[in-house]
Amino acid sequence: MPPGVRSCPDRVAGIPLTSARGGGMSEASAFFERLSVAGRDPRFSKVCGSVRFDIRDGGHLEQWRLDIDHGELRVTRNGGPATTVVNVSAQFADAMARGEVNGLAAIARGEIMVDGDLALALRIGRLFPRTSGPPQRHDSDAGT
Repeated sequence: MPPGVRSCPDRVAGIPLTSARGGGMSEASAFFERLSVAGRDPRFSKVCGSVRFDIRDGGHLEQWRLDIDHGELRVTRNGGPATTVVNVSAQFADAMARGEVNGLAAIARGEIMVDGDLALALRIGRLFPRTSGPPQRHDSDAGT
């Protein structure tokens, strides 16, 4: 287990959520803000772990952390150690927040990079909305 990461039943401490970064709120930020209010999800009653989302937009890095403790969800802007780290572009994170992404397919294509517990990363995909229709590919490098 990485240094600084505690296993359940202890909770992982984090920095309280304050506000989104300046300017307009991205769809991904709005998603995490909404998720921070949820508090509990029974689908995760047997899950313990932490997932940090590293969302890159050019030279800017936005980090969100989801701590799960037997169904209790806590979302923070903490960039500390986590069981799983999900690296994604801002454009792709927004597509995830809109429900336009099939997580497994995106990981297989290298559009989402996961470091750590892949099973946990796939499981948290249930938190993201889903839209009907086939999954779409979101190439951030299209036309280059």
